[in-house]
Amino acid sequence: MDDKTILNRISELVDEEHRLRSTAQAHESGTEDERDRLRALEESLDQCWDLLRRRRAARQAHGDPDAQGERPTPAVERYLQ
Repeated sequence: MDDKTILNRISELVDEEHRLRSTAQAHESGTEDERDRLRALEESLDQCWDLLRRRRAARQAHGDPDAQGERPTPAVERYLQ
């Protein structure tokens, strides 16, 4: 996966997150399914941002960005953006 693909995925996830949050606000709290989906979106976003950062760091260190893989959710959970 290249940087452009990762950035496109991040954009898609953020768009979906905004739609779900808007829906949840309109219904005051959202359904349990919506809350579960938001949690999954946040985890996926953490993974995408982590991968993008590590690819960029590898490139700056003259390493192979393609050698970087997605890390499991617990390893990247709750990253500050």
